[in-house]
Amino acid sequence: MSFSKLGLSQPLLDAINEVGYQKPTTIQTKAIPIVLKGSNLIAAAQTGTGKTASFVLPILERLSAGQTERKKRARAIILTPTRELALQVNQSIEAYAQFTSIKSMAMFGGVDYAPQKQALIDGVDIVVATPGRLIDLYGQRAIHFDEVETLVLDEADKMLDMGFIEAINKIIARVPEDAQSLLFSATLSNPVRDLAKSAIDNPEEIAITKHSASKSNIKQWIVTVDKDMKSSLLSHLLQQNQWKQALIFIETKHGAAKLVSQLEKRGIAAEAFHSGRNQKVRQQLIESFKAGEIQYLVATGVAARGIDIENLPVVINYDLPYPADEYVHRIGRTGRADAVGEAVSLVSKDNFKNLCMIESRLGHLLERVEFEGFVPRKPVPISILNYVPKHKRGEER
Repeated sequence: MSFSKLGLSQPLLDAINEVGYQKPTTIQTKAIPIVLKGSNLIAAAQTGTGKTASFVLPILERLSAGQTERKKRARAIILTPTRELALQVNQSIEAYAQFTSIKSMAMFGGVDYAPQKQALIDGVDIVVATPGRLIDLYGQRAIHFDEVETLVLDEADKMLDMGFIEAINKIIARVPEDAQSLLFSATLSNPVRDLAKSAIDNPEEIAITKHSASKSNIKQWIVTVDKDMKSSLLSHLLQQNQWKQALIFIETKHGAAKLVSQLEKRGIAAEAFHSGRNQKVRQQLIESFKAGEIQYLVATGVAARGIDIENLPVVINYDLPYPADEYVHRIGRTGRADAVGEAVSLVSKDNFKNLCMIESRLGHLLERVEFEGFVPRKPVPISILNYVPKHKRGEER
């Protein structure tokens, strides 16, 4: 199927062609017609499946018939968990709307209020915002919700994990009751479904491949190693494989800074990306990484859903994430839009439970590799595919 069959107008088709999309992904094929007809929607789709275009394109189509009539209003609001994702979604909107008159803005905390307030006064059609900053500006009467036609909850599971439920509920309560509601989430967990029940009337539902993290275009493998040898092993892997670029995930900002220093001592240049660095620096790092000026970026989980690098060859989990779904989000930074990608995880014995949960989530064991000189003194046991964490065992009785 081509995009021209989905009911999109020529300015959007021209933009799609300009950005180089050849044909719609599964989520786009299923979601775009639903959103175009004005229905409410709940969609489960992993990162890297073309999710953003699946709601942005039909929203642009629906909004193209008019424009925001008054200052401090928006016709569509898209909520995202992080400032990085807000910027990324807004960049996508600008690309798709380049041949229309529709205006958008990204709204998030950690920066001065004044430019965001001025953008609202100047007039925008679409606001992409983190929930906390949007509620702040609403409280300051810098934005009103009475003309909102569509509300999108993007990465709903992550927003709930980050504690935004109160802000989300305040926003939902203040948009018009007849506004179209769209919820996109990597997983439809119980908290996400509870939110959907309270926020969305009579939605249609789409689920795209529960185990999409196992798709064949992402080669996934693990290297077993003792914890105290991880840094040396990472250096060995980077030097041996000579990847064009690598996004390396680590759990703490202190650990990120330390790892960058250790790599530097071995002649490997890398940058640390974490919440301890200010917004301007973080945005510059993303832009430099996208431009290929940075080869290795060591990032904490704050970046897991906010970095979209075309043709990123490899993601490395220096630390295994928790919960297991976070693994899916991380490796989704590679292999985007069906490109070939690689995901490598460094696993020590103390990661065993995390590994079990991840492999249970995927539904299969990951290929294991050992390297001479790094064979662990403490072997990592073979995973238990039906492993259930203690806190969930009571739920299955």
